[in-house]
Amino acid sequence: MSQHTGPQSTVSNQMLTFTLGEETYGVDILRVQEIRGWSPVTRIPQAPAHVLGVLNLRGSIVPIVDLRMRFNLEHAEYTPLTVIIVLSVESAVGRRDFGLVVDGVSDVVDVAGDDIKPAPEFGEQVSTEFIEGIAAISGRMVMLLDIDRLIGGEVAEAVALSAA
Repeated sequence: MSQHTGPQSTVSNQMLTFTLGEETYGVDILRVQEIRGWSPVTRIPQAPAHVLGVLNLRGSIVPIVDLRMRFNLEHAEYTPLTVIIVLSVESAVGRRDFGLVVDGVSDVVDVAGDDIKPAPEFGEQVSTEFIEGIAAISGRMVMLLDIDRLIGGEVAEAVALSAA
């Protein structure tokens, strides 16, 4: 596993933070295309369980991923407070927009490169491949996600299924 040694040149110093349960996560603000409220999706047969389906956003078909399911967290009901963050992601099928279902959006924060620490190793039982680093922001630990690794391969397969 490669060690994170600071922000990459393609990563901004601003992160959009959001919550899943009691935990806070962050993604590069430059990847965020839109933040929208929950709306039902069209299911895709044979897609992974965490790929809920697709939404039609202004003529573009956008796959929607439930991050709670992706991270094997306890399921939460979708309510009017549930949020979909639409992100631009580099995947096997090129640059695409994907939606992430999260419990709520917190804020946009500045993160200094020196404040980003590598994700700790937990052994084979716990995968940290999607965590770009961990930062202490305003007294809380924020897991910074590598959105390309998180969404990349298997969701690209779901896109292929939806296009078939």
